[in-house]
Amino acid sequence: MPDPLLDLQFQRDVSLSRAQIWEGLTNPTTLMKWFCPRPWSVVECEIDLQPGGIFRTVMQSPDGERMPDNAWCFLAIEPQQRLVWTNKFAPGFKPKSQPKAENLGFFFVVDLRLLPLKDGGTNYRANVMHQNEAGRKAHDEMGFQHGWSMSLDQLVELYK
Repeated sequence: MPDPLLDLQFQRDVSLSRAQIWEGLTNPTTLMKWFCPRPWSVVECEIDLQPGGIFRTVMQSPDGERMPDNAWCFLAIEPQQRLVWTNKFAPGFKPKSQPKAENLGFFFVVDLRLLPLKDGGTNYRANVMHQNEAGRKAHDEMGFQHGWSMSLDQLVELYK
């Protein structure tokens, strides 16, 4: 059950199949085309799709400014149904030090579920769980809803 003090949620029905969304989430070449709200872009991506495997992206602004490397760890993988990852662990479930402010500054776990719709589309549902209220608030103020919405729009565009 989501905790409104610690969790941010994003949910939307889209016309894409679960297979299309899964491809977009798990193929580095495809993910780089949509995962970051424009005009920023993902310029590097590494995915080792297994529990304990790496999920790494590097985002870049239009003028070449790069965000610090985001290296996450997959926790659970249910093909075309559920993908769970965190920035609390490095690959191999190795604990990380507290993140620096310039690299998000808070820990979280993403639990992303893809639920089938009767029309062949998918209910895209993310619950992003934070370690504390300050982390949830900081993530929300970064534009969580807007960023996730823009990114999902970009994924849908890929398959039009």
